[in-house]
Amino acid sequence: MPGPLDGVKVVELGVWIAGPAAGGIMADWGADVIKIEPLGGDPSRTFRYMLGGDMPTNPIFEMDNRSKRSIALDLTTETGREIAEELISDADVLVTNVRLAGLERLGLDPDSVRQRHPRLIYAAITGYGMDGEDADRAAFDILAFWARSGIANMLTPPGQDPPFQRGGMGDHNAGLAAAGAISAALFHRERSGEGQLVSTSLYREGLYTLSFDLSVTLGWGLTLETGKRDTMRNPANNNYVAADGRRFWVVGLEADRHWPPLARVLGRADWLDDERYATAADRGDHAETLIAAIDAIFATKPLDEWAEIFATEPDFFWAPVNSPEDLLTDPQFYAAGGLVEVPDGIGSTSMIATPVDFHGTPWAPRSLAPDLGEHSRVILGELGRGDQMDALLATGVVGEPTIEVAE
Repeated sequence: MPGPLDGVKVVELGVWIAGPAAGGIMADWGADVIKIEPLGGDPSRTFRYMLGGDMPTNPIFEMDNRSKRSIALDLTTETGREIAEELISDADVLVTNVRLAGLERLGLDPDSVRQRHPRLIYAAITGYGMDGEDADRAAFDILAFWARSGIANMLTPPGQDPPFQRGGMGDHNAGLAAAGAISAALFHRERSGEGQLVSTSLYREGLYTLSFDLSVTLGWGLTLETGKRDTMRNPANNNYVAADGRRFWVVGLEADRHWPPLARVLGRADWLDDERYATAADRGDHAETLIAAIDAIFATKPLDEWAEIFATEPDFFWAPVNSPEDLLTDPQFYAAGGLVEVPDGIGSTSMIATPVDFHGTPWAPRSLAPDLGEHSRVILGELGRGDQMDALLATGVVGEPTIEVAE
């Protein structure tokens, strides 16, 4: 199962998550992704220490770097840059999220590389875009995607502290966008023979994620109110808690259509004839007391019992608010393809799948993430530099894994 990008060669200059995520998606889709790392490694390799002490595995790094090959290069040396240039010259795609000024110092900025390799697809993931005074400003996704784009603000109830973003949310959005852009650019090159620069940014991804709200601000000059569950004007579009403490969400966007199913599952069909709740506006005017009454009823049964009642109403739309542990017991988690088995040399390791399936050219991961410099020797051999490996190691231009010998 080679995947739709079988035969495509990608060079990745990626650090942390956004750039490696783009490379990781393409590796899942079948591309040969060569990850150029500094001799100290992609800093994402340190997550195993940052989040849990000296852990035996690094699932965060594995997620975005499986099925790749790694070469460790010192790009501050002339020879290191020459080797990188040889890799790029034979590649279809270069993807990077290194800051623009750093790339320029290495001669690997988009203009320089594209001038030397006009058929190359150069994919740049930045914090704030390719232009403007902040084009080279340092950014992680919690800064550009979460905070500055407005997402954190619009998720903060009045008078409360902003919520914390979960790790890598904006990075993975940007990686998916970059993979899509690269695929489109490769399609264009098939027809025209021309490569091009494609770019996305954490900031743009945040703006697009918030575009529902921003479109209202642009079109009407208004800011939509941040929801507060005990005063939501449409009680059929809210979250509630069952007797066992499990929270669930009810989504009834069409207030008049979805109010009757809610009233019926609550055992309060009489509310349908109550003039206080006759219209959506009436229910909104009585939202606080109505939601309090709904809360009291939902608190009388555990969620599993409510689920059976919910199933009697085809127009009652709901979902549990799952924890990670809940997900692992959700049959749909598996049916939807949420997991993928990654060969690990002995059997396989279960990991989260990237979110696209190709039913004509299905993909499958080939290996766990590489050790730092695991493929340095093989890749140099492919470049005709295999006989230079020992000398390059000795001068510190290239690195490979350290093999511990038992005494």
